[in-house]
Amino acid sequence: MIVVDSCVLIAHLQAGDARAPEALEILDTEEELLIHPLTVAECFIGAIRTGQEAAFRGALVRIGIEVWQPDAEHPFRSARWRVENRLKLPDACILDAAEHTGSTLATFDEALGAAARTIGVPVVGV
Repeated sequence: MIVVDSCVLIAHLQAGDARAPEALEILDTEEELLIHPLTVAECFIGAIRTGQEAAFRGALVRIGIEVWQPDAEHPFRSARWRVENRLKLPDACILDAAEHTGSTLATFDEALGAAARTIGVPVVGV
């Protein structure tokens, strides 16, 4: 499984993004793709601003990304990852999703990738 960070999905969906080929390489896989609900919200903001809500929803289906459903302990683990790794809360949430599901983390964010590696989460993208 691969948990997808917003920067990877945005790079894939934005025409002309310099990292689009890397994003496609990550997303074009037989592995199950997961996305945190907060990541969906982060990406959907741009879709709303540009009037592309339906296209964004369609892209999630086309790519085959499933929205991960956190358990009751997720907020507590995420808070710990945030403090211990000095991450922004959305990044801590994504890190928890990857760690908790035993997934690889797909990100272009250096700090998030480094934090993931320190706790043994495999990373692609950086």
